Amino acid sequence: MPRLLAAALLLSAVGGCATSKPVATVGQLAPELAGTAIDGRAVSLSSLRGHPVLVNFWASWCVPCTREFPLLLERYNADHQAEGLEIVGVLWNDSPGPARDFMMNHSASWPSLPDPDGSAKATYQAVAPPQSYFIDRKGVILSRQIGELTAADLDRQLAAILR
Repeated sequence: MPRLLAAALLLSAVGGCATSKPVATVGQLAPELAGTAIDGRAVSLSSLRGHPVLVNFWASWCVPCTREFPLLLERYNADHQAEGLEIVGVLWNDSPGPARDFMMNHSASWPSLPDPDGSAKATYQAVAPPQSYFIDRKGVILSRQIGELTAADLDRQLAAILR
């Protein structure tokens, strides 16, 4: 019995030392996204606290992503100056070169982070591009959308985080 108790205590001590990675959950603070964007800027989600943020997982080769991109650009250009809207892109299995070219061709100015090891996808439980998270000024995830955003979807989601 003492050996069993010692083994149980050892297992609980070792298990208690394990760190669990945060997972993006609607209604909770958004886990940190940080790194060097494809344009060379340092980006961190935590530094954007106080701003409404749209985190968008996308790829330059993804047809639904390229269809929703002009809509994101239109809303960003309209709401960035007036409301402080920030967008942070996260590349989905895409190389920085083609993604950078795509953004330059569309005159998009928000940062996009590479995710070569898939850690951002795992943390944000991203299942397929495009996937978007809508984060309020306090850093809380209010909603997520899997798949291409329509104008109505985007307007509804942005209205919630722009409050």
